[in-house]
Amino acid sequence: MWTGVLCALLAGAMWGMVFIVPALLAAFSPLELALGRYTAYGAMAFVLLLPKLSRLAHRLDRADCAALLRHALAGNIVYYMLLAAGVKLAGVAPTSLIIGVLPITVTLMGRHDHGAVPLARLALPLLVVAAGIACINVDVFTHAHASGQPAWRTAAGLACAAGALLCWTWYAVDNARYLKANAHFSSAEWSALYGLATGIIALLIALIAFVPRFGDVTGVTGAVDARDWGLFWTCNALLALGASVIGNQLWNVASRRVPVTLSGQLILFETLFALLYGFVYRHAWPRPLEAAAIALLVAGVMWSVRVHAAEERITPA
Repeated sequence: MWTGVLCALLAGAMWGMVFIVPALLAAFSPLELALGRYTAYGAMAFVLLLPKLSRLAHRLDRADCAALLRHALAGNIVYYMLLAAGVKLAGVAPTSLIIGVLPITVTLMGRHDHGAVPLARLALPLLVVAAGIACINVDVFTHAHASGQPAWRTAAGLACAAGALLCWTWYAVDNARYLKANAHFSSAEWSALYGLATGIIALLIALIAFVPRFGDVTGVTGAVDARDWGLFWTCNALLALGASVIGNQLWNVASRRVPVTLSGQLILFETLFALLYGFVYRHAWPRPLEAAAIALLVAGVMWSVRVHAAEERITPA
């Protein structure tokens, strides 16, 4: 089990990077960041899948392709666009804390699949989480006002973070339901196909969105793109390898070695590493309300997971 906990910690360290890269690449749009990351991930998935790609492709049917399309959009491309927009508009800490509520939202949306816990039993942990979200909202609006940032920009960033939370919550539940109803692919095969599908979709969107602007980028019309594309592709290649390939594999190892109820708590490593990277990036300790929000959200999420663990123990199989 401790090997599983260590793998989950390392996966969280990898996943936490996704929150800091939009801050490092501030000159690039959320769409460019998402397409760059997932084009690189798709290329890596293609290389890893190549020896068995033909065999897997013959097993795909129309329903599988539709599932891969909606999961690639909701769970990867749209999710990361909203996450990146949240970081750019509101900051790393508010975005990572809001998305850190994932263990609760996934449990609530999928509770009928696994045996519902009465909402009355979740009232207190949910109130603790709500208090944490209130703290981070008060802090981010106060700090934005002091720095002269328009309130609408901060509100838009928080809305994007909430949208990213909803996207990934829906993806996690829909993907789990689809895999249970369709057992003709293993989890590893489906994960690899998911990465390849995301890369293909990202490449198609990039061709549609950016090829018409190719003349501007190369200076044909007099405009020169002076942004650091070397840094852009380096960061996105590291994200694709670290967060998507290595991070996902580490999480799969952890998932096989720890109880399901414990894995919900271990997802918090992603949020904690994202916060750590964010504070290091801005060279500052967390402000008092940020510290309170971190404590409340961690406590609320862990409390909720423990409630579900207790429910599993008393519910007959």
